Amino acid sequence: MKSYTKGGNGKRLFRAILLNGLLVGTLDISAAFIQAGIRGVGPERVLRYVASGFFGDAAFSGSVIYAFFGLFFHYCIALCWTILFFILYARFRLWKYNRGITGIGYGVLVGLLMNFVVVPLSSVPRGPVELSSVIVAIAILIVAIGIPLSFGAHSFYSGLRKAEER
Repeated sequence: MKSYTKGGNGKRLFRAILLNGLLVGTLDISAAFIQAGIRGVGPERVLRYVASGFFGDAAFSGSVIYAFFGLFFHYCIALCWTILFFILYARFRLWKYNRGITGIGYGVLVGLLMNFVVVPLSSVPRGPVELSSVIVAIAILIVAIGIPLSFGAHSFYSGLRKAEER
């Protein structure tokens, strides 16, 4: 396997991961704001919910700083999913052949892991898990994270291959 961090490629990889992480983080939080807005919940409450994963109930009763922590944590999580995708994409050749299926699969994986591993291990207050909510969340993650990362990683690694061929 080639190392994509040799020479100037490390900087390009860092930039690609950062830009793709910002993109998917923005798409995902925008979808969360829209979904919450439909139910009459404002963006600050959404961000406090994210912050409650670390701070627990204090995120809902404290200062507005918790909303900023929520936004920070949200982008950190999006960046982690982006890093993982770029690592896996470089290792699994099959992912390169169909960006749509790869994106859908990764969105499902992220959705399942977030709903059944990450969130339950956090301090987020939760009620019973409803199947319809999980399906909507996974659909959002497919569109906001999986598919954009699939196209972003493909573009990055294809660009590197073309540069190496010159």
